[in-house]
Amino acid sequence: MDQALCPWCGTDPLYVSYHDDEWGVPEWDSRTLWEKLILDGFQAGLSWITILRKRDNFRTAFAGFDPEVIATWGDADVTRLLGDAGIIRHRGKIEGTIQNARAYLAIQERQNFSDFLWTHVGGAARQNRFMSGQIPTETPTSHAMSKALKQSGFTFVGPTITYAFMEATGMVNDHLVTCPRHDHVAALAQRP
Repeated sequence: MDQALCPWCGTDPLYVSYHDDEWGVPEWDSRTLWEKLILDGFQAGLSWITILRKRDNFRTAFAGFDPEVIATWGDADVTRLLGDAGIIRHRGKIEGTIQNARAYLAIQERQNFSDFLWTHVGGAARQNRFMSGQIPTETPTSHAMSKALKQSGFTFVGPTITYAFMEATGMVNDHLVTCPRHDHVAALAQRP
C-alpha cells in the first residue's frame, strides 16, 4: 500500500507539520480542547491554514486561551480584539469566544469538560478506515455534540465545526488508511 500523507495538508511545511504532529492525536486536556474548539469556530468560512498561521497571535490576543480570564471580558476587550490585525477580526466570533469561556466554566463546575466531550465517542477514539473521498463533514455524533454544546451556551459549534474538531483532537481517526499517520494515531486511541 502506498504510504502517502492525507492530501488535505498539501506541501506547505506548516500544514504538513500540523498533520504529522497534531491532527488526529487524541487530546484529553480540558483547556486545550477548549482552545481547539474555539479555533475551529474561528475557522468557519475560512481555511484551516489561515487559522494555523495566526494561532500564536490568537494565543497572545486571547490570554493563552485562559477561559477564567476571557470570561471576565466585556465590550472594551471586544473593541481591542477587533483592532488586532493578527487575528480574525469577526465581532460575532470574538463575542462568542467570551460567551464560550463562560459556558466552559459552567460545564467545568458540573463535570470535567474533557469528559463532557469524549462521552460523545464513548470515551475512546473511533477508528475510521477511510479511503480517499469517503470522509464525512458531519455525522450523527457531531450533531449530538453540537446540540449538547449549544444547550450548554456555546456558539459557533455547528455539526461541521464539531466534526472538524473531533478529527483534530483525535476523537475520530480520519487519517486515510494509506497515510502513515493512521496506524500511529490508532495506537494512541486509549485514554492514558
